[in-house]
Amino acid sequence: MTSSALEYDLLGIGFGPSNLALAIAMEERAGAAAAARTARPPRYAFIERKPDFVWHGGMLLDDTDMQISFLKDLATLRNPRSPYTFINYLHSRGRLEAFINLKTFFPSRIEFNDYLAWVASHFGERCHYGEEVIDVLPEPADGVVQRLRVRSRDADGRIHERLTRNLVLGVGGEPQVPAAFRGWRDARVVHSSGYLDRIAQYRDDNAPRRIAVVGGGQSAAEVFMDLVKRFPASEVAMVLRGGALKPSDDSPFVNEIFSPGFTDFIYRQPGERRQQMLQEYRNTNYSVVDLDLIERIYQLLYQQKVVDNPQHQLMPGKDIEAAAPQPDGIACVLRDRANGAVQRQQFDLVVLATGYRRQAHQRMLAPLASLIGEGFRVDRHYRLQTSTRCLPQIFLQGCCEDSHGLSDTLLSVLAVRSHEIAEAVLENEMQADRDAVRVARDAADVRPLVGTA
Repeated sequence: MTSSALEYDLLGIGFGPSNLALAIAMEERAGAAAAARTARPPRYAFIERKPDFVWHGGMLLDDTDMQISFLKDLATLRNPRSPYTFINYLHSRGRLEAFINLKTFFPSRIEFNDYLAWVASHFGERCHYGEEVIDVLPEPADGVVQRLRVRSRDADGRIHERLTRNLVLGVGGEPQVPAAFRGWRDARVVHSSGYLDRIAQYRDDNAPRRIAVVGGGQSAAEVFMDLVKRFPASEVAMVLRGGALKPSDDSPFVNEIFSPGFTDFIYRQPGERRQQMLQEYRNTNYSVVDLDLIERIYQLLYQQKVVDNPQHQLMPGKDIEAAAPQPDGIACVLRDRANGAVQRQQFDLVVLATGYRRQAHQRMLAPLASLIGEGFRVDRHYRLQTSTRCLPQIFLQGCCEDSHGLSDTLLSVLAVRSHEIAEAVLENEMQADRDAVRVARDAADVRPLVGTA
């Protein structure tokens, strides 16, 4: 085990789209300051546990498109002239004219992942891939925390230590697993986040015959259709708590809640009113499916009725009350939410398309608990409210939905949010530089006193 210590003005944990957008904002903001000779270039870097860049790799399914416009990329809404826009990516790949001919604002998910990876390739020297953060510790001096020490472990077991005055957490979500499957280590149960890796291990001659997809949202519907296509001889059931698959509301007026400008509005609302608004617009993002995909599933199930072959099924209004691994499958106890009736089903494979929890930041910052206010509250610029004894700034990306609205976990606000965080970081660093100059000047002005007897 070896240790190396480096110091940064900003250190980001995670290098998904959120911190990738921040890297762009920092580079462009620093470039402008350098051109104007108003500030020194900031020292910043990111730590990512994956060995290289990938965005939702487990769900890069064929025939799946983005659900937001390509104009909500990592830069356009902040700086349309940025070299890191989706349009410039298309130009650099020689596909701009061909993409225009598609007459769409919604690229495939595979292409958008390639765009993100293309952007990430420009910041390879800024990101330390293959390192998992194991500690975020206070670094006190004179009774005040001056910096944070971030410790990470690489694939070879070596420990790296870095110091920073500004920390940005953009670690994404962790798989949400229903209670009936929590703590399991069975290859026949997989969360949708690892779907493609797991399903690739099956061949046609050993394909699972009975498959359950648990969930009623977009990911569940996409996995359901992928399995139907991938394993024509298998029986696929979608088990969902709701009474039906519900369409997402992406109409123009409702879509305005995802605009960066709406963040100001919802942040200013009283807590109770804000929660009411989050609940009112929940059907834009949670447990909903694109209407065209719902219609394709309905068409599939209707055609089964025509030919009298009920191979696949929707099982609405069901809770998985219990589950147990058996030698010949996963035994599940399903309870009807309407009448309490119980039925038992056995599956060869269970895919959990049950969403994500966004609490990793709380666990990661546990050593700083005495310095962080109750409830992990953040200000308008996503900055944690901390004790006056803690000088470093800590920013959260993707886990501020309760305060900043439903767009917080999505791509829609990345370009603008990264600008807001970068401005707060750079202002903090310029103030630190001014303070250092003042201290040095004051020290230089001190003259020794000459006394007489």
